[in-house]
Amino acid sequence: MTTTTYRGVDVPGVRAPAGGFVHATVVPAGSDLVFVSGQTPEDIDGSVPTDFEHQARMAWRNVERTLSAAGCTLDHVAKVNMYIRDRCYREQNRNVRNEVLGDRRPALTVLVTDHWDDAWLIEIEVVAARPPASGRPS
Repeated sequence: MTTTTYRGVDVPGVRAPAGGFVHATVVPAGSDLVFVSGQTPEDIDGSVPTDFEHQARMAWRNVERTLSAAGCTLDHVAKVNMYIRDRCYREQNRNVRNEVLGDRRPALTVLVTDHWDDAWLIEIEVVAARPPASGRPS
């Protein structure tokens, strides 16, 4: 079972979310918030996989590495924004996201949009909340 630093909120009277997310997340007062810029499907050498599934995995890998550099894990993710190139990638996106997040249920928005680089089919940004620790560098 995953331990998160936020509380998920499912809303009575609103259709239940499908696909592993909640309508809202509540972050406890005093938590450190970490805003992760959009992570693209580029490897460290600048290469980009050609298919959506591998791009999604690469972008999530970059999210996880960025979170780690900030002292967080996926357990701290309270909000996910995903930008995909075309609606045809919805199911693949959901499958990879659910595999990566497991039983974690952050707030989620998925938008279909163009990207800065023509090769990118996905970009992922997250907001994480971690408990504050005395003496930790900011």
